[in-house]
Amino acid sequence: MKKTLLFLLLVCFTCNYIAAQVLKADLPAAAHTDEKRLARIDGLIQQYIDSGWINGATAIIARNGKVIYHKGIGYNDIAKKTPLQKDAIMRIASQTKAVTSVAVMMLYEEGKFLLDDPVSRYIPEFKNPVVLNTFNEADTTYTTVPAKSEITIRQLLTHTSGLHYAQIGNKTFNAIYARAGIVAGIGVDKIKLGDVIKKLGRLPLAHQPGEKFTYGLNTDVLGYLVEVVSGMSLADFFQKRIFTPLGMKDTYFYLPDNKKNRLVTLYGDDETKHIKKSEPSFDINGAFYADYPNSDGTYYSGGGGLSSTAYDYAIFMQMLLNGGVYNGQRILGRNTVRMMTSNQIGDIGFSRGNVFGLGFEVVTAKGSYYSPLPEGTFSWGGMFSSSYWIDPKEKIVAQLFLNIYPFSHGNIHEKFKVLVYQALND
Repeated sequence: MKKTLLFLLLVCFTCNYIAAQVLKADLPAAAHTDEKRLARIDGLIQQYIDSGWINGATAIIARNGKVIYHKGIGYNDIAKKTPLQKDAIMRIASQTKAVTSVAVMMLYEEGKFLLDDPVSRYIPEFKNPVVLNTFNEADTTYTTVPAKSEITIRQLLTHTSGLHYAQIGNKTFNAIYARAGIVAGIGVDKIKLGDVIKKLGRLPLAHQPGEKFTYGLNTDVLGYLVEVVSGMSLADFFQKRIFTPLGMKDTYFYLPDNKKNRLVTLYGDDETKHIKKSEPSFDINGAFYADYPNSDGTYYSGGGGLSSTAYDYAIFMQMLLNGGVYNGQRILGRNTVRMMTSNQIGDIGFSRGNVFGLGFEVVTAKGSYYSPLPEGTFSWGGMFSSSYWIDPKEKIVAQLFLNIYPFSHGNIHEKFKVLVYQALND
């Protein structure tokens, strides 16, 4: 009996300790990490800078809530030799998807909807969906067949709805969406999320709902769902329900005036696959404005519109690692986080044997063969070459931020993962 009681007390203490964890700077040794081996990350980033492949990077690593690595290395502006600060504000693109997915699950927890509800119940334009049958490339006309079922909220969270991406998708759907005025949603002119999503709902799907994984505008639809159900703009919902409670002070769709000078310079590859500064505007199958976070924008892209810092986003990740709570603020229930990080796509094929949850790629036992990330780790990244992961087994949150598009040397992200795990010494 005494042993059982002691065990239960230990379990309760451990759960409370994890839930209470907030990020605090500490020495690597405090998190059972070898400082000299961790310093190899500096060398990796510097090698890519010296090779002319990147201008610089910000990176952060926390273990057991202890921030053991947080640096800005290289230059914000190479020509001016302006150092890249560790609190630089980066365009995080598809790392926005995790925040939108959390917002959706918060409303799910409030009983606003069920995940297998048809999205048309809340956005009527998605009623009676159709699937692309034939496409005429010459004039972008097409034929369709009726979908066998409605798109569900769960399918939007798992990218199995059949929606494709605008501008950065395949050639067929780039054309279909461009003709209808559908955009990917970042770096665009003054348009409204609801107007775009309503038009999207009337367009054909790439395949039958639930049939396979297709990375697309699903999370932008979810962003509008949040607006419809909550009665707030997505920006206001994020700020009032997520960022302010968590103490995230540097994450926005569009930056306030007093923070615009912290937005990093955007770079891209030239024809030799070395970096060059991006033009103020350039083309990704449509107009794209490089400094969109510094504008007075009106489009809140739940799939890619946020900008943030390494530390701010690490707070968000630590909340998820803690089971939905951070610094006394509960954002999600722990079983909701469990759902989000469980296989939600069954046997549908995904990258390297991994699966997809509700907003994240999730490492499986098979997937763990390919990298040091253990089974159960969940992750994603962003178009401007950023990556993050959350490892419940090793209690790690980590990310590497570059702001480069296009980028030919993305293997730096896999190397970064290797260097994080080789430094563990417990």
